[in-house]
Amino acid sequence: MKNSKTLILSGLGLNCEKETAYACEKSDAGKVDVVHTLDFLRGDVKVNDYQFVIFIGGFLDGDYLGSARVGVNRFKYGTDLDEHLQEQFQQFNEKKHLILGICNGFQLLVKLGLLPDEAKAFDQQSISLTQNSSGIFEDRWVHLKVKNNNIFTKNIEQMYLPIRHGEGRIVITDDQVKEKLIEEDLVAMFYADSTGKITDNYPDNPNGSWNNIAALSNKNGNILGLMPHPEAYNHYTNHPQWTRKKFEDEDGEGLKLFKNAYSYLHQ
Repeated sequence: MKNSKTLILSGLGLNCEKETAYACEKSDAGKVDVVHTLDFLRGDVKVNDYQFVIFIGGFLDGDYLGSARVGVNRFKYGTDLDEHLQEQFQQFNEKKHLILGICNGFQLLVKLGLLPDEAKAFDQQSISLTQNSSGIFEDRWVHLKVKNNNIFTKNIEQMYLPIRHGEGRIVITDDQVKEKLIEEDLVAMFYADSTGKITDNYPDNPNGSWNNIAALSNKNGNILGLMPHPEAYNHYTNHPQWTRKKFEDEDGEGLKLFKNAYSYLHQ
C-alpha cells in the first residue's frame, strides 16, 4: 500500500527538486511534497509528518562560508519552532524513517552531524566535504562500487551516475572516525573504474576523497548521503551514450535507490 509521505526541501539556491520528485513518483512513491526550506523552518510542515525526507543538491545559500555551512546555521539556530529540529530528527530516526542527502544535501547532513553518526546530530561534526583536489568544478559521470550495507543500496553492486560539484572531497582528520567508518561498515559507495575496481586515479575519483568514498550511511542504514546524483539518471536517455548503447529497461540506474527506499517503506 502506497501510504508513505515524502518531503523534498527546496529553495535558497537548491535545485533538482523536480527531477527528484519525478524519481520518487517513478519508484512507486506515495504522496510527495516539495516544500520551501523557509516554510519548513517556520514549522509549516513537521519532519514527523513524513516517512522520507530528501535533501537535494544545488548551492544552498550560495555555499557562502563553504558548502551548506550557512544552511547548517539556519537549521541549528534560524527556526521559529517550539520543538527544536534536533528533537524532531531524533524522533524521526528512532522510527527508522529514511533520510537521503544528495550532493549539497550530503554536505548538509555531514555538517549537521547526521552522518556518519546521527547521535551527534546538531551537536558535533566529525568529517567534512571540501574543495575538489583538482581545484575545479567537476561535471562528469562516474563508476561506483556499491556496498549492500543499507536500505537504499540493497542488492546493488555497481552504479554509473553523474556528479557535478566543486566541494566533494571527504576530509577526515580524526583517526578514530576513520576506523569507525571501516569497522562499522558505513561506506556505502566508492569511486571505481569501468571494471568496478575501487581506485584513487583521477578522474575516476573526481575529487580526491579520502579512501575514495562517494557515499556514507549511518549504522542503521536508514540515512544515506552521496555526492553523485541518482535523480539525474531517471531514464535511459539521461545516459551520455543512450543513442549508441542498448538498454534493457527505460528506467535509469538512479531509480534503484528510490525503489529500494519505497520497497522498505511499503513493506
